[in-house]
Amino acid sequence: MPGATADALERARRVRLMVFDVDGVLTDGRLWYGPQGEQLKAFHSLDGHGVKLLQQAGIAAGILSGRSSPAVALRAAELGVAHVLQGIEDKRPAFAALLARLGLEQREAGYMGDDLPDLPVFAHCGFACAPREACAQVLRGAHYVASAPAGGGAAREVCDFLLRSQGRMESVLAKYL
Repeated sequence: MPGATADALERARRVRLMVFDVDGVLTDGRLWYGPQGEQLKAFHSLDGHGVKLLQQAGIAAGILSGRSSPAVALRAAELGVAHVLQGIEDKRPAFAALLARLGLEQREAGYMGDDLPDLPVFAHCGFACAPREACAQVLRGAHYVASAPAGGGAAREVCDFLLRSQGRMESVLAKYL
């Protein structure tokens, strides 16, 4: 069910902050554990570069995850993501607090999630996105569903959609062409 709602473009034009869940969005959702119980996560370079492009274009990026992982903190630091919220069981209050701290309205924030704990944030953001593997309830609530897989380009697809919707893609690409 990849695709966009009729108002997705207009919603994306207002986004000044894009927040991403981790497991099932920035990763493929599988949980890997090492022999000492350490958590291992695989992130796709396309997704990471998309997050960097957003920030270069002046759109802030954040991470909001129900789990805590040193790997997420390392990846966020590598990407320059300043807003990292981990171990958040109830995501809506944390999301609202982040918006208040940044002085943003709900309609100026986007969120990409994949499972039921993400639905309260969907109801309090202006642009809700999901990877194609998200649960049915999340897919129904999304304004944009990526055709690329979770952990394999879905977040990049959303970043590119935001940049194109705001007319910023050409200026971001200029440094590479």
